[in-house]
Amino acid sequence: MRFNRLSPFAMRCTLATLLTLAALLPAPGATHAASPAIPGLTAPMLSPAYWIARLDAPDAVVLDAASIDAQNTVMRRDDVSIQDPLALHDRLDRRTVAGWIEALSKRPTAPRFTVDGPVDAATLNGWIDALALDAVPAHVTPRFGLVVRRADLRAFPTATRVFSRPGDTDIDRFQEDALFPGAPVAVLHASRDGDWLFVVSERYRAWVETTHIAIGTRDAVAGYAARAADGVVVTGATARTVFTPEAPAVSDVQLEMGVRVPRADRDATRVLHGQVPAFGHIVELPVRGDDGALSFSPALLPASADVADDVLPYTRAALIRQAFKFLGERYGWGHSYNARDCSGFVSEIYRSVGILLPRNTSAQATSPALNRIEVTADMPHAQRLQLLRDAGVGDMVFIPGHVMMVIGHIDGEPWVIHDTAGMSLRDADGAIARLPLNGVVVTPVTPMLSGEDGTTIDRITSIQRVR
Repeated sequence: MRFNRLSPFAMRCTLATLLTLAALLPAPGATHAASPAIPGLTAPMLSPAYWIARLDAPDAVVLDAASIDAQNTVMRRDDVSIQDPLALHDRLDRRTVAGWIEALSKRPTAPRFTVDGPVDAATLNGWIDALALDAVPAHVTPRFGLVVRRADLRAFPTATRVFSRPGDTDIDRFQEDALFPGAPVAVLHASRDGDWLFVVSERYRAWVETTHIAIGTRDAVAGYAARAADGVVVTGATARTVFTPEAPAVSDVQLEMGVRVPRADRDATRVLHGQVPAFGHIVELPVRGDDGALSFSPALLPASADVADDVLPYTRAALIRQAFKFLGERYGWGHSYNARDCSGFVSEIYRSVGILLPRNTSAQATSPALNRIEVTADMPHAQRLQLLRDAGVGDMVFIPGHVMMVIGHIDGEPWVIHDTAGMSLRDADGAIARLPLNGVVVTPVTPMLSGEDGTTIDRITSIQRVR
């Protein structure tokens, strides 16, 4: 199985700058005043209702359930960044497994820093030794498991946050992604101390802390995934199980947008973990025993949780509503800060309507399973702008390392929602304003700059759509 992997920095949201999120909001008492930071932005634009009202037939179904199933089948078949961990062979050769680890866990060649200062050679050597590549056997027998708590995926088996420059602590260069409760994984290797596991998930291969994975049989893991396919779907930005001291393993478990969990086969009139469960949704979650073994336990999502019995209908209105549920959330590189980055943002929006996307922008921008509009390097600016004006709600616009989702047009100006560390634009004096944004924001496209002379429009590489 091939897995194309660029550097994490090239694959996710590139750093640029703009003005702070606070500047997007109107002054106290203001209603429709334009923001001084974002040209043309008014307070009503910060509501999904504004954008939905501008559409003709916003609730018309774009793809029905059968078409979405067909779309996901093509994605799993044709996109090399997608893999089925439960379909791995019973034995993998050492070269394959060690190659996957070495492709991810490359010794940094540029200086690296922690909050305490430069990373020295001895520390780097320790991280390399922790990979335990000498312990990979000639033939690896995969084990299988389920994620029990939201878990970081790391480039090395360490939780130490590592940065490119002192003080640049938002971008942890060892942070790859996060896995969510109920996600199936294949476990291929363990770190030297056993505290970390190298796993294959549907969209990524990386290191995860051992305590976040419950190990079971392939059939048990596959059975849970099959039950979850017909279970409760999280339609809010997140949902949390109720706090319960009687069952700590399933207490206050965070589930992300689009995550599905099975309903538990349990009488709603019977007391569950000290509560009458009739005022919520009884679901089943994986649990890790003291020996690491997988079992299952009922848990309770409160009735107030933003969940549904099935994925949402794929409509333009649904995409806008789902995107705005993240508005103002802090940007989180590689799903750090208990949040998400630009590609994770669009992935979770589309997952809530049942559509699978690749994890990183490099794969999303080029996926053969989507309807791709290629933007060649020599395409004139006017032609690029016309493509944006023709783009529809939900279309994903890519520049190197970043993705934005179209939400509408105003007087020919394309507007997007995106999760970004920041951008640039010119101020009233013509100077480039470079200030952090660090969140999910709504912006027009044409004022955005890339460097001193370039515009963001001139860096667009493709537009992808699911239609």
